[in-house]
Amino acid sequence: MDGIRLGKLQQIALVQHEVAKAVPFYRDGLGLPLQFEMSGMAFFDAGGVRLMLSKPSASEFDHANSILYFDVPDCRAAYAELKARGVPFDDEPHLVGKTATHEIWICFCRDPERNLIGIAEERPIG
Repeated sequence: MDGIRLGKLQQIALVQHEVAKAVPFYRDGLGLPLQFEMSGMAFFDAGGVRLMLSKPSASEFDHANSILYFDVPDCRAAYAELKARGVPFDDEPHLVGKTATHEIWICFCRDPERNLIGIAEERPIG
């Protein structure tokens, strides 16, 4: 394929009707570094990808969001620490599948507007 190629994912936009309420959850609860805030928007560093929280800019953008999945080195430890910070979880860490080399462990929490967030670990087998 010639021509332009897409690079790494730069930014994810997540709809929040109350951005100010969501900032402490993402900053203090999940521990994402807050990069900056402006014009009712907040921007976080999510492992090198910018996460933008903002109100929907038009009615066609006011809908359910995608699920964010965050990679962690130890799903059980992340669950325990985040839960201790007050992050509400739907479930506990559990095995969801295996590849030839890894087990996939995951658990799900929710932000203040009930957006689903996956906390996932790819645990080496053996």
